[in-house]
Amino acid sequence: MLHADTLFWDLDGTLTDPYEGITKSVAYALRFFGIEVPDRTVLCPFIGPPLKDSFMKIYDLSESDADLAVSRYREYFSVTGLFENRVYPGIPELLSALAESGKRHILATSKPAVFAERILEHFGMRDSFFAVIGSDLEGKRVKKEDVLRYALEKTGAEPAKSLMIGDRRYDVVGARSVGMDCLGVTYGYGSAQELQEAGAVLLAESVSALGRLLIG
Repeated sequence: MLHADTLFWDLDGTLTDPYEGITKSVAYALRFFGIEVPDRTVLCPFIGPPLKDSFMKIYDLSESDADLAVSRYREYFSVTGLFENRVYPGIPELLSALAESGKRHILATSKPAVFAERILEHFGMRDSFFAVIGSDLEGKRVKKEDVLRYALEKTGAEPAKSLMIGDRRYDVVGARSVGMDCLGVTYGYGSAQELQEAGAVLLAESVSALGRLLIG
């Protein structure tokens, strides 16, 4: 559905590259448990999925310890980590061009909405979005399908006239669960294989390729 009138955007790995901020925040949290991470590249799997799930799956933390790890993560992220981030070149221009062509932008992220709002404001992109939908600080609505379902309810968008754009399988699976197609971007943190196997309708290997698919 490349002629969709509403575009739902993932944040991390799609609009911005959050590698430095997220991996430093995860390393900060793990240090509380006596876990040192000399090479932060091994923490890239934390970019995309819900944090609590990743702490439990990757470091085998109990649910209560994972909750504590998320709290520790936010100690660093809420002050410093969220700004250790960069917008992918060409994204602001693409958002503007799409808006001029009549598209409506909605951010749909598993990150807490309060952080997503601050990141967009920091990079001067908040005005590009009709709505910013994310999780809350209590850990509710962290799965992408729950975020998208809530976003559809809040914005009145129709799944058949909407398109999700994201870089991980969670974006694709979440979109399909609410009746929406997903365009996968491979310049983020998910591979082409991951996105294709999840059911992405098309792939874009760069921001310029994404623009060609969405605008022509």
